[in-house]
Amino acid sequence: MDKIFIKDLTAETTIGIFNWERDIRQKVVIDLEMEVDASIAASTDSISDALDYSKISQELLSHIEASHCFLVETLAEELAGIILEKFKVDWVRLRLTKPEALTKASGVGVLIERGR
Repeated sequence: MDKIFIKDLTAETTIGIFNWERDIRQKVVIDLEMEVDASIAASTDSISDALDYSKISQELLSHIEASHCFLVETLAEELAGIILEKFKVDWVRLRLTKPEALTKASGVGVLIERGR
């Protein structure tokens, strides 16, 4: 199988368990790998046969910006579910990073894999 990826998709959202985090918006960064059969799209050279990563990005950004999750785990699970349910994807690996969560680290987050 082939993999389509999106790297460093960035949005701001309300996320965190502390009271002060509920009053601000924080940056999250998403990296995705999605398993698809890209051979048909490669042979037809048509977006209608391809996984439209622009539509996926728009869908995820809209969800992230409207969400109010406490945990990165929850947001990652929701995003993986959107990809599996709305797009022709059988498997997704999603890394969600909260880059400003710890002062001594470049980021913290979660890496999940989900499939049908």
